[in-house]
Amino acid sequence: MPSTRANVSRMTLRLRPHHVLCSVGFEGVGYDDAFTANMSNLVRGQLRAPGGQDMNILISGHADAICAPCPKRRGLGCASQDRIDRFDADHAELLDLAPGQLLTWGECLEKVRENVVPDDLDRICRDCPWLPGGMCKAAVARLIQ
Repeated sequence: MPSTRANVSRMTLRLRPHHVLCSVGFEGVGYDDAFTANMSNLVRGQLRAPGGQDMNILISGHADAICAPCPKRRGLGCASQDRIDRFDADHAELLDLAPGQLLTWGECLEKVRENVVPDDLDRICRDCPWLPGGMCKAAVARLIQ
């Protein structure tokens, strides 16, 4: 059954545009233990948990819930801000997302299904340290089947 605003959970998770696909592809790898534990809690414990598709997602133009414990975080930005800005712009364009947009996690997944094929990641995720591992491409392939 499609989610509606009436059955959306009250909790809202802030995600940068590129973190939508990072959440789809997450397999337990991160910058350090604190980062990985936080992302695992957010992705496995909330988004992939029963009812997770109804969770509110607020698209952010700054550091988000995933960035919180990142060792590269610098206030609302990142030590690799130019690369992160490119990731966010490329992901936002492909997924038709914009900062300030509110949707459910299920709607985010539908945007991935409608707009992304695994080979798109070669372009929009270039320079991502996890791209060569293939886990994100495999996760997108499973999602769009």
